[in-house]
Amino acid sequence: MTLAEDIALLTRVPLFADLAGDQLRLLAFSAIRLELPAGRVLFRAESKALSGFVVMTGEIELSHHKGEETVPLGRFGPGVLIGEMALFVETKRPATATAVVDSEVVEIDGTLMRRMLTEYPDIAVKIFSKLRGRLGETLSELGGVEAKLDALHYPGPAKR
Repeated sequence: MTLAEDIALLTRVPLFADLAGDQLRLLAFSAIRLELPAGRVLFRAESKALSGFVVMTGEIELSHHKGEETVPLGRFGPGVLIGEMALFVETKRPATATAVVDSEVVEIDGTLMRRMLTEYPDIAVKIFSKLRGRLGETLSELGGVEAKLDALHYPGPAKR
């Protein structure tokens, strides 16, 4: 892919949609392109997370290991940002990421992203607003799940 194609794909990532052309160019130019054959592990659960990955081609599966069993969590294709929290804070990977088919990703360094947020405070405000909105949606969804679980475990007062 060319730099222009990389930039075009980065604009499809919702978190990066508000970045200006020069900011997207900086991300694309600084990103490290990784080619992953089918079955190759991109990262393992509990490893240190210092970067995020945008899927350029192919498909990446996130999974969690429960004992010897592998539990798939989801599959993600082109334009998806995997490991976005690592762009803002140092953390550990919550899941293992494996290429389902031959895939290509670009690695975006968390240090670069944090530097960009410092240098472009207007972008920082927009990105954190998006993250806050998504966190609110997640909390709302969890509230719905909690209500369903409560209904399963506590069906209400016994009828007499």
